[in-house]
This record gives sequence, C-alpha cells and structure tokens, in this order.
Amino acid sequence: MDTSARARRGDKLRDHILWAAKDVFLEMGFERASMDVVACRAETSKRSLYAHFENKEKLFLAVIELVRGLVLTRLKMPGDYSEKPADALVMFCSRYLEILLYEKSIQMCRVSMAEVSRFPEAAAQYFDVIFTQVERSLGAYLKKAFGLSARASAEATQKLLASILYPQFPRALFGIDPLGADVDSEVRATDLKLIRKAVADLIESLPDR
Repeated sequence: MDTSARARRGDKLRDHILWAAKDVFLEMGFERASMDVVACRAETSKRSLYAHFENKEKLFLAVIELVRGLVLTRLKMPGDYSEKPADALVMFCSRYLEILLYEKSIQMCRVSMAEVSRFPEAAAQYFDVIFTQVERSLGAYLKKAFGLSARASAEATQKLLASILYPQFPRALFGIDPLGADVDSEVRATDLKLIRKAVADLIESLPDR
C-alpha cells in the first residue's frame, strides 16, 4: 500500500474504494469480481474495505448509487438547457442518449442484468437510475411546460422515450452498434435530426391545453 493510500481516511477512503470497485465490476462482472480484487485495486486492506462495506452485494449497490449521482449531475433537468420547451427537450434527450449509450453505462447495464435472478435489487436499482429518474424528470417538465394533466404528461413521456430509445438502445445493448467512448462526446447530426423529429411529433400530438 502506498503512502497516498494510507493517508486516505473516512469518506475519502470510501469514495476511493467505490471508484476502484466500479472499474472492477465493469471489467469482471459481479460474479467474478471479489472483495480481494477490489481491496488490491483500491490499494487498501480487506479490513478497511469491510469496515465500509460488509459484503460484495452492499458494495455493488453503493457503486450504483455513485453512478446515480454521476448520471443526474451530467444530465441535469430539461429546463436547465433552454427557456424554449422544444429546444430544452431536444437537448435533454440528446444528452440522455449520450449518457445511456456511453460504453460504461451499457457495461453496467449488462452487469446488472446478468445477475437479475440472484441479485434483483441491483438490477432494479440501476433501472431506476437510467430510466425511472429520467421518466420523472421529463414527466414533470412536460406537465409544467405544456399545462398537461398527470395522465397526459405520463403518456407523453412514455411516447417520447420510446421514440428516442428504439432502436438505438437495444442495438447498443446487444453490441450491434459501437458505443460512445466518451460520455461528453457530441451527438452525431443524424441522432439530433431523429430527436428533433421525435420532439416535434410529440408537441404536435399534445392535447389542447
């Protein structure tokens, strides 16, 4: 263990372990990853590791919470992008696809799905991170921006997400299309055209307010 690793204490050590564990889970999968490997990668002792996380399952759930924070920080809310609803929706959905089709996002999805029968809590928690949270943000924005009812905003949200996720997401998930190597890379022009059309079609279909 190097001097910098020994100097870490408390929350700093916990955060350092989480970042190391995230890489281990992505590289090895949940089943093959071990607390020994995580401790080694984090350059800390197993005693310190278990002091923060009592088992591998709790560690993986904590990694997903780390990812949740990263996703929400990078994605922001629709209204943060523009005062114009159409532009805000296009930019929010574009950013969402950038994050969702990022190589490590897809890897985490695959890891969670691979263990769904033995560790359903982790799969459900990651689903909440990448889908449920986005659906809530979009629904709240559509309801406020267009004066929709709760039911109408929920239906509009599902319609918009379906139109932008298919077929891009399943094709990426099954390894048919290449994945983004950088979460901050720009969306391709073709993607933006599709998103603009999906948003325009959605707005056109909204009920009279």
